[in-house]
Amino acid sequence: MEGSKNSIEQKYNKWIWILSIAIPVVVAILFGVNLQKLGYDVKPLSFLPPIYATINGITAVLLVIAVYAIKKKKNVKLHERLIKLCICCSVAFLAMYVAYHMTSIETSYGGEGFIRYVYFFILITHILLSIIIIPFVLVTFVRGIAGAYERHKKLARITYPMWLYVAVTGVIVYLMISPYYVN
Repeated sequence: MEGSKNSIEQKYNKWIWILSIAIPVVVAILFGVNLQKLGYDVKPLSFLPPIYATINGITAVLLVIAVYAIKKKKNVKLHERLIKLCICCSVAFLAMYVAYHMTSIETSYGGEGFIRYVYFFILITHILLSIIIIPFVLVTFVRGIAGAYERHKKLARITYPMWLYVAVTGVIVYLMISPYYVN
């Protein structure tokens, strides 16, 4: 049985690393592409930030419920469904985030003093962990669906707080910068 678990994991390893590298690279490239600046007549998707911030908040809540479902209720099916939903929320967030930045002029944070340092600390740690978390989420997920539960739990102890931090700080960053959005 252990051999089949490893073969399932090995089957996905290549894709995990391709996605872990490709997603940040593609996002960085697309983040630098602004369709308005390139002369395209596109309307800014200025309605998206509160939506994708809400999705980040939903992801955080779903993560907490998913951990509760497995730790307290021992409900593997619910846990798996919730984690799949969290992954879908993260993909939806990413698509909307890129679409917004491709169609809108960059918003600068306007706060001053100590709060400005707090904002940039949260933003920078959020961005760095959002890149680092990709392989952690994917490997943890694959270990779970492969039935390698002990290895899944061991890695989930690292993945969960990082993913939760990224989801929560996404909301905080939005709340801090939202007064400076230009409509």
